[in-house]
Amino acid sequence: MAEGKTTIRTKRVYDAKEETDGLRILVDKFWPRGVKKDSLQYDLWLKTVSPSDALRKMFHEDPEKHWDAFAEQYAIELRQSKDFKDLAEQIKGMHPDNVTLLYAFKNAEKNHAIVLKSVLERCINNTDDSKQN
Repeated sequence: MAEGKTTIRTKRVYDAKEETDGLRILVDKFWPRGVKKDSLQYDLWLKTVSPSDALRKMFHEDPEKHWDAFAEQYAIELRQSKDFKDLAEQIKGMHPDNVTLLYAFKNAEKNHAIVLKSVLERCINNTDDSKQN
């Protein structure tokens, strides 16, 4: 990568791969419905950075109602997660121009990949002022 920041995007697993996707990371805990394992093009599958079962269930119960609480709690989970910190360090070490976080949820604006993207951007681009040890 040239000097600069890594661009992180989110994309549904059902959308076609594009050359500009860069490093493609599946961030769902479970394999997406209706997708054959040999047909999804991805580089990493990181189940361990998905929301806890309790958060996932709470959110899926009523995504609109629970979005704010979910986003806040999931961001806290991520900042406290060794797996998340390892992912951030791995991406920093690879220096990709682009990272695409793949998810299956139908709502493109309110899903865990959006929260993960936000926290990851601050971490890998050294703008996270809420780092916890």
